[in-house]
Amino acid sequence: MSEYFDLVVIGAGSGGLAAAKRAASYGARVAIVEGDRVGGTCVIRGCVPKKLMVYGSAMRHHLHDAVSYGWSVGDISHNSAVLLQRVRAEVDRLNQLHIGFLENAGVQLVRGWGRFADANTVSVVDPSGSELQRLRAERILIAVGGRPHRPEIPGAELGWVSDDMFNLERLPERVVVVGAGFIACEFACILNGLGVQVTQLVRGDHLLRGFDLESSRTVQEAMEADGIDIRLTHSPASIEGTPGDLTVITQSGERLPCNGVLLATGRRPFLQGLNLEAAGVAIESHRIPVNADQATNVSHIYAVGDVTDRVNLTPVAVDEGRALADTIWGRKPRQVDHELIASAVFSQPELSGVGLTEEAAIERYGADGVKVHRARFRPMSQALPARDPKVLLKLVVELASGKVVGCHMVGEHAAEIIQMAAIAIGMGASKADFDRTMALHPTVAEEFVTMPN
Repeated sequence: MSEYFDLVVIGAGSGGLAAAKRAASYGARVAIVEGDRVGGTCVIRGCVPKKLMVYGSAMRHHLHDAVSYGWSVGDISHNSAVLLQRVRAEVDRLNQLHIGFLENAGVQLVRGWGRFADANTVSVVDPSGSELQRLRAERILIAVGGRPHRPEIPGAELGWVSDDMFNLERLPERVVVVGAGFIACEFACILNGLGVQVTQLVRGDHLLRGFDLESSRTVQEAMEADGIDIRLTHSPASIEGTPGDLTVITQSGERLPCNGVLLATGRRPFLQGLNLEAAGVAIESHRIPVNADQATNVSHIYAVGDVTDRVNLTPVAVDEGRALADTIWGRKPRQVDHELIASAVFSQPELSGVGLTEEAAIERYGADGVKVHRARFRPMSQALPARDPKVLLKLVVELASGKVVGCHMVGEHAAEIIQMAAIAIGMGASKADFDRTMALHPTVAEEFVTMPN
């Protein structure tokens, strides 16, 4: 006998949780199916534990700089096992917190893996594939997120993916990081900050494709100055050895001995086991395509978050889930704007931006239609330690309208500053609007409103 719901959500990650709770708040009867811990990638094996490790690794610089301010810190050592254990404990706490949020919202949590039996029925199975129960629903939401993708090279199974990093008991001495994206750069900085020797293999000629090029190169310079060995135009051909004693062989034949390999080579939607064909849900290039209202080709089946492979960021998945619930059960139709979304890389130094990069603006408006205002300097926080990296601030302006179409920063607290700048950019602020805003002194952010014309 199947239970009947207004909404069944497959996947208790950020998007699924947001949709389930918002729909329930409007009176819908909701069930959410999850075979793993509640919280999804962001809470369990992504943004949250990673940011905690960023804070932990940044302590090395703070302790080093303390001497310049008169503090005597003595001998410094780090126990990575303690940090990793405490990060896992915080993740466990958040997992329980999210379970409580579901209960308080009146959402029924169903343990197991969800797969379609037909277009209106979700079969809940255990890890072996044995059916535990069936749920029928008027509407079904697919919110299963993505999973790390391993490159197809010999020995790839010997490497770690990002999920594995949080389950280590302690960090090794030497690690090869493969990849140039934000996950690769963030973990390279984390490991380096915690005393690990890091070599980073980058297939292309620069880091962080898709971000402002000058900003990404500023990050690269700082990473290299901090001791990370970045090898551009280098790719792994294979991995050999046994766990803890590995060798990466590059395509040029170079052999890199290490104690671990992090394969940060992208993520893909997690479609395995969903049995989408039973519901008639279409797939396009490893993802589930949806329209502006999150609907798949089957009108009562929806998808949000990384499984749609549009803008794969936690706040985007959350807003997509809430917009779906607002539209259907709240009777307040709205669609998510995917055009203007701030993003950040929690590297060291931090990079963040909103709007068009310098390269994208030139492509859209032409080289003569864009003016870039920039400031690069040593921040006051580094005046006494007298060390780099310098910060970089950029405003990208469309000359015809005078509007600021891009705002980018590399430096401490970049994401916090860009979050507020995103409001101004979204409201169509001009360079003149920035100019007439009184500076808050002494701050790094004041440079955004004091850049000369």
